[in-house]
Amino acid sequence: MLDKIIYLAEARHGALAVPQQLEQPTGSVADRLGRPLHDLRISITDRCNFRCVYCMPKDVFDKNHVYLPHTALLSFEEITRIARLFVAHGVEKIRLTGGEPLLRKNIERLVAMLAALRTPSGQPLDLTLTTNGSLLAKKAQSLKDAGLNRVTVSLDSLDDATFKRMNDVDFAVADVLHGVDVAHQMGLGPIKINMVVKAGMNDQEIVPMARHFKHTPYILRFIEYMDVGASNGWDLKEVIPSAEVARRIGEQMPLAPVDPNYTGETASRWRYLDGGGEIGLISSVTQAFCADCSRARLSTEGKLYTCLFASGGHDLRALLRDGRSDAEISSAVAQLWRGRGDRYSALRTSQTNLAGQALEPGKKKVEMSYIGG
Repeated sequence: MLDKIIYLAEARHGALAVPQQLEQPTGSVADRLGRPLHDLRISITDRCNFRCVYCMPKDVFDKNHVYLPHTALLSFEEITRIARLFVAHGVEKIRLTGGEPLLRKNIERLVAMLAALRTPSGQPLDLTLTTNGSLLAKKAQSLKDAGLNRVTVSLDSLDDATFKRMNDVDFAVADVLHGVDVAHQMGLGPIKINMVVKAGMNDQEIVPMARHFKHTPYILRFIEYMDVGASNGWDLKEVIPSAEVARRIGEQMPLAPVDPNYTGETASRWRYLDGGGEIGLISSVTQAFCADCSRARLSTEGKLYTCLFASGGHDLRALLRDGRSDAEISSAVAQLWRGRGDRYSALRTSQTNLAGQALEPGKKKVEMSYIGG
């Protein structure tokens, strides 16, 4: 399995090309398919204290796994500078990811720096964070004080044995739920709970999870098991389609579709007919949402990815550390985004065969733990 992984050294495409003709940002930029640049997801660490089977399986990310040295990571100042340039191009939402972002020392300082940014119209950003919840109870107050708006928490089962089998580090469900409750008390909401559904491992938990989070302040979202990277041994036969998730839940707790909150929202929304709240379905495998994808991803060491399923990134750190001006970096980003034509999920949905082989099976894709979900 090791020879299938795209390691960090392989992900380096070199610095972004700076166009000869520099430009001033206008507050919006669109790619070849007319998709704006609206969301920036920033991975701030490649480390995680979980070994989830669909992301960082222990047989690959073992005790001998080599992580990035601290000098390779973008500093908080570098992250904030890049974020400011992206905001000038239309980004209104920033999500901090990992790895597990709460492992990054002094993350509250970065949150405060990003929270101070404003859109061209003077509005604050929607500043969010995705976490496995292990450190959330400890960090929730300081994150809120620093300016974080809300959190998304990964939780793949309510059954301890199943959850521990999936996180593979013996971490208990009760500790995650405690972190969620503390975050809610601190005002980091509405909190979303993400459940990756893998057939034969935790799909029996679909209805119990729905029932548990119904009539709560939390929004449960079911995510189809995706072929991100190469380390998780993805097989189409292990994917539970979102339509099946909705069917199972709807049989016991009737549902109805709800309009999206905004264009490009990753999850389709469904509400309980009895007023018990809503769920979300993220269907990257069976119902690709590439047509509205407005997300760029920045890796821990400053590589820019225009698709979650990319095989390589574009080096922004080199421009930062080579002394390039804001105008040069901003123009390079705009040029890259205008040339973007990524629609991997749509192609995979139409071309994946019934034997469960992914599109371009020999193609190496960057790992989710490197650029976040």
